[in-house]
Amino acid sequence: MTNRRNFLIKGGVGVAAIALSSNTIAETGLSTLSVSNYASKRPEPAKRKFTSKSVEATIARIKAQIKDPKLAWIFENCYPNTLDTTVNYKLSDNKPDTFVVTGDINAMWLRDSSAQVWPYLSQIKQDEPLRLLIAGVVNRQTKCVNIDPYANSFNEGPTGSEWKTDQTTMKPELHERKWEIDSLCYTVRLAYNYWKTCGDTSVFTPEWKKAAALIVKTFKEQQRKKDNGPYSFLRVTDRQFDTLSNNGLGNPVKPVGLIVSSFRPSDDSSTYGFLVPANLFAIISLKQLAEISEKVTTDKTFAAECLALATEVQNAVNQYAILNHPKYGKVYAFEVDGFGNALFMDDANLPSLLGLPYLGSVPANDPVYQNTRKLIWSLDNPYFFKGKAAEGIGGPHIGYDMIWPMSLIMRAMTSSDDKEIVYCIKTLRDTDAETGFMHESFHKEDPTKFTRKWFAWVNTLFGELIVKLEKDGKIKLLNSI
Repeated sequence: MTNRRNFLIKGGVGVAAIALSSNTIAETGLSTLSVSNYASKRPEPAKRKFTSKSVEATIARIKAQIKDPKLAWIFENCYPNTLDTTVNYKLSDNKPDTFVVTGDINAMWLRDSSAQVWPYLSQIKQDEPLRLLIAGVVNRQTKCVNIDPYANSFNEGPTGSEWKTDQTTMKPELHERKWEIDSLCYTVRLAYNYWKTCGDTSVFTPEWKKAAALIVKTFKEQQRKKDNGPYSFLRVTDRQFDTLSNNGLGNPVKPVGLIVSSFRPSDDSSTYGFLVPANLFAIISLKQLAEISEKVTTDKTFAAECLALATEVQNAVNQYAILNHPKYGKVYAFEVDGFGNALFMDDANLPSLLGLPYLGSVPANDPVYQNTRKLIWSLDNPYFFKGKAAEGIGGPHIGYDMIWPMSLIMRAMTSSDDKEIVYCIKTLRDTDAETGFMHESFHKEDPTKFTRKWFAWVNTLFGELIVKLEKDGKIKLLNSI
């Protein structure tokens, strides 16, 4: 298979790599039944990768409450998309083991796989097969981190990768080796919340403890206090954001306590190494590691180490990443370098500045976040695009004028404004290009120009939003559209 960017080049038109909605989705195994009557576009039951009774009951319950037939149809298609099409469950050494592909790319990203199964966590107490499936994701991620904590995506086995010629320490188990803080944070988030939801501690094995130690070790190495650490990355490419400057080390940073993320969650390289939303995510992850260490693995020394690092990073964020913007006042910068340079923007991929409350990194009513939110959802954000079809945030991964549905979902997830939520839901409904699914991105003027026909993370995330709105008692809001 191919990586995300190469998929866009091969599957699209011109620099924006636009895939037209007339393309079929047959390669996903999804049905191509008529759109006119909103027939399900899920795989036939016998062809689904995994079926959860609780998820099916949730779909039936919520779909019956949604009056808009197209919105109900998109929800039915999207919410189970991860289970329907991307999970491969088995027992390995008598333990659950779940490999989760991202969709159209046959590899497992630590970030995506965590996010893809996240919306089902709330149902594992009453659904034992689903609990085992998610335990399998935790166990598989533990294996991945122990193979290489600097890698972002993995093969199911030691099969090698098209990126084996990248100038970094590639192993046959790796699909790609781009160092991204959030890859490790997402593994902690899933393991911690799995435990907090169902109480099962079986995933916290000696292998998991080894992985946890590697996570903290990697974070400390990438504070770059003594040297640049062991990681570097070079790729022969015509795309600036697919490689790192300075012989694979990236732009210089001043060691101030923040953690370098060489790449963003978009898999694009950082401009200034201290990616602020990823550092805020790391603080939460370190606190979660500390709690697991105190209450489950009984390693108080490691817990104290995690909390000390979390405090150090938080203090550095407060000092170096909260800056005065001439128009919006105190805001979170997107990236800083410790020398005083800063980037004021946001990217649609999570962790983002917009999504900080969703990940629990800052309260939604935090004044600095609210100022930041105004900045990034405006034309003062260089990657905010506004056209006839929609307005929203994109990023350099696809480029100009391409809005990511993920940004609209995250705006609704983090909003307390019903009008804002309605706008997001309506826009998401109307920009699916009549496919019944979300996409990676679509053109601000024409949603029939889109990228990635099969992107399970954003499909399931859309389903999570609808489930959240039902839980929050906002079905009437959905039905007001």
